[in-house]
Amino acid sequence: MKNSSQLASMLGYCSAEVMNENELSKIIIGCAMKVHTKLGPGLLESAYEACLAYELSKAGLAFERQKPMPLIYEDVKLDVGYRLDLIVENLVVVDPKSVEALTPIFTAQMLTGLIINFNVEHLRDGIKRV
Repeated sequence: MKNSSQLASMLGYCSAEVMNENELSKIIIGCAMKVHTKLGPGLLESAYEACLAYELSKAGLAFERQKPMPLIYEDVKLDVGYRLDLIVENLVVVDPKSVEALTPIFTAQMLTGLIINFNVEHLRDGIKRV
């Protein structure tokens, strides 16, 4: 398997170019697989998030970590502490997890993006697109 930066390069992408969500998601998943292959399951979510961020930067992708997201209630913007774990290229939200199983509440908390549970034997079983 090619590494994520080779994949991004092979597909002709850099952060300045426009990608659609599916193309970008493939690169993100490739980065996540690299992290999971090296670390395996069982670590804290924060460790996977930091390593995934490192792989995303190696792939040349722009991203933000722990980006504040206000809650809009009756036309009022409220800062109640919601944060997006990772937002890549201002297009795909990534929510890394390290849990026994993905429950419906995780899906309900995310409007769109990728939920990646690193606490699985095979990462393909821990990826959910929302």
